[in-house]
Amino acid sequence: MAINQDNVRLVFGLKLKQLRLDKGMSLSELSQQSGLSISYINEIEKGKKYPKADKILALAGAMEVDYDTLVSLKLSKRLEPISDLLSSNILTELPLELFGIDPANLLEILSDAPTKISAFVGTLIEIARNYNMSIEKFYFSALRTYQEMHDNYFEDIELEAERFLTEHNVAAATLLDEQQLESILKDQYQYTIEPINERNHPEFATVRSLTITNATGTRLLINAHLSSVQRAFIYGREIGYLYLNLKNRLHTTALVEAESFEQLLNNFKASYFGSAIIIKRSLLVPAIADFFAQKTWQPEKLIQLIHDFNTTPESFCYRLSNILPRYFGINQIFFSRFNNFVGQNIFHMTKEMHISRKHYPHTVRDEHYCRRWVALTILNDLGDIILTKQPPRILCKAQKSTYIDTQDQYLVVSFAQPMSPTPNLNVSVSMGIYLDEQTREKLAFLDDPALTSREVNQTCERCSLFDCRERIAAPVILQKRHKNEELRKALKRMIN
Repeated sequence: MAINQDNVRLVFGLKLKQLRLDKGMSLSELSQQSGLSISYINEIEKGKKYPKADKILALAGAMEVDYDTLVSLKLSKRLEPISDLLSSNILTELPLELFGIDPANLLEILSDAPTKISAFVGTLIEIARNYNMSIEKFYFSALRTYQEMHDNYFEDIELEAERFLTEHNVAAATLLDEQQLESILKDQYQYTIEPINERNHPEFATVRSLTITNATGTRLLINAHLSSVQRAFIYGREIGYLYLNLKNRLHTTALVEAESFEQLLNNFKASYFGSAIIIKRSLLVPAIADFFAQKTWQPEKLIQLIHDFNTTPESFCYRLSNILPRYFGINQIFFSRFNNFVGQNIFHMTKEMHISRKHYPHTVRDEHYCRRWVALTILNDLGDIILTKQPPRILCKAQKSTYIDTQDQYLVVSFAQPMSPTPNLNVSVSMGIYLDEQTREKLAFLDDPALTSREVNQTCERCSLFDCRERIAAPVILQKRHKNEELRKALKRMIN
């Protein structure tokens, strides 16, 4: 069992406490028979100290076990889940301080009630296994939680981005483009930038970029099918790694290489920096304020803003998630991304983030997302354009979505475009805003008749709209819930 050295003390303490309790010994009795103080044994059991060999011999003799049994890293069967947790190194790789958790306190909780905690950890591990949650998915979930805790706004990175712009004499009204960012990488950081050779390396055909650093310097390989704005973001993120001095990094845009939470966190920080220097908050905030003040819904103006800021719909929506809570007081929002291959009625949610609380839509397993969501209908619209051989373009649609079960209402703005460089793959990105009374007052165009309103639900399996033309699956979960409710009512009547 490969346990990080920092956790060996905890394993020894858990084992000592387990053996002591199994033998029905109190701390006082173990102290008397071993000659060690109660406070010292207590610190050992809490994983704060690891005794020297002579003291281990004294403890082993007091409990009538041999030395090797006591120092072995093997825990009993009922503590195996804690052993699995420790061997995964999550406690050492995940920076718990970011989430307001003191690692010392967490270890003390584990040692105070090991059997109960073990049962709880075992339950979590079993859930993770049932949902095929890998350690990579765990890291992604932890990163998303970290972003949501901070309303996805990080003032320290914003200030670093503005310091960078000042140092490079970027005028207040100027936006950086691909050429300027490429020049900074080449001239200041001595990067060599070249296209990915797909003929020699077909495995990198769908990878957007690859960074290789060795004794001869740094090479940045770029997919030849990317647009200018996609390349600009990659350059901005690369500068973020360098300017923020983020050493432990990812080398490709294929996040499958992530080996630790720190790598994902650093990738997020570099990406945030890249967005901040390209989509400057000093220009974006007044532009969005003007858009919100419009009396009519004008999607073409949003598309024009994306072009003006030299960015993609995804980067634009993600940047909106940074500024809306801080500068507009709109903090009940979500961001989502769906992928869809042209001509297929299959949609995959590939990214999501929720601020203030969990919103709909969010990822579900083995169910069919509501086909009334604008995030999905806009993908169908884009697919029709491509199938009729029209030139693909960025689409923008909005919808006031009312959830049938809760009556919660959202304004959802969705963009769709082909996902370069993968053929026939389209992507939609959406920004959802929960429409409470305060938020409604900030969006002047909400009452425009051109803005579509629709009733929606989470998934077909949970939906009570039996006359829905878009339904593609029976409401089996809803039916099961109703059946169980009737059973509970019947049982209650019989008892009474």
